[in-house]
Amino acid sequence: MTHTVFIDGEAGTTGLQIRDRLAKHAGVEVVSIDPARRKDADARAELLNGVDAVVLCLPDDAAKEAVGMISSNKVKVVDASTAHRVASGWTYGFAELDRDQRDAIRSARLVSNPGCYPTGFIALVRPLVDEGLIPADFPLTVNAISGYSGGGKGLIGEFEDAAPPAGTNDAYRTYGLTLAHKHVPEMRKFGGLDHPPVFAPSVGRYAQGMLVEVPLQLWALPAKPKSGELRKVLAAAYQGETFVEVASAEECAELQKVRAGAGGYNAALDPEALNGTNRMRLYVFGNDEAGQARLVAQLDNLGKGASGAAVQNLNLMLGLPEAAGL
Repeated sequence: MTHTVFIDGEAGTTGLQIRDRLAKHAGVEVVSIDPARRKDADARAELLNGVDAVVLCLPDDAAKEAVGMISSNKVKVVDASTAHRVASGWTYGFAELDRDQRDAIRSARLVSNPGCYPTGFIALVRPLVDEGLIPADFPLTVNAISGYSGGGKGLIGEFEDAAPPAGTNDAYRTYGLTLAHKHVPEMRKFGGLDHPPVFAPSVGRYAQGMLVEVPLQLWALPAKPKSGELRKVLAAAYQGETFVEVASAEECAELQKVRAGAGGYNAALDPEALNGTNRMRLYVFGNDEAGQARLVAQLDNLGKGASGAAVQNLNLMLGLPEAAGL
């Protein structure tokens, strides 16, 4: 059986990547509005209610409007916007969140796709909170860098233009300086935290891929765990998962080695290494003598952080193989 899917917002960055993945998917047929009726609200409503599943790749207000246009209770919805990530009645689309989340997504009609930064943060933190190594009320910080594609067409154009004033020569840019970034509520809720973390996002001069880092003062944690304990908990949480893996102690130790002649620098942890995939790799770097650790998630902000996760959720909701098209 082939399932019909309408991508509302298919011309955007995430929509295009979802369409590319579904083009390789034997169990799905992507349907689009007739170009001659593209601005016809009736044509859009007809598609929103006439397919098996809808993927919303829209700004938040437009996503809410689209949901309001769906009158059929048979249409399954994956919303890639921020609009419904902590909303009542919506299931959070991070299948690896805990042992029950995958089944919750399978039985859901409305699924909110996670944000790219929260995917990395929650993957690192939630198992440690569940095991009591990080108390729910512990103050956490998350530092992260993403490719400029995560900022949509405006930021893509700015970084890919040759020079100011239309473009930028910036190599690196920090943002979220109001400490009120829209990803923070889902980080707190699905990280299992009592308080929002301090979130310090940034963008670099490269298109896609990201690193999400949570530094920890291990001596300040009640259990005073060693870095190996953190890695053990994460490895157990994601054992057997297809798309989330935990780097071994040996691999982390190799990355921590200072390269000869490199002025004291370690080997590179490349934010672009998993581009084009739905994979996420987690690392634990520790200095037990100092009582400190750095937890790092490596993923594609347009893959596991957006379009790959949307296809994974779509597969679960439609009863298809979870890795189909991925």
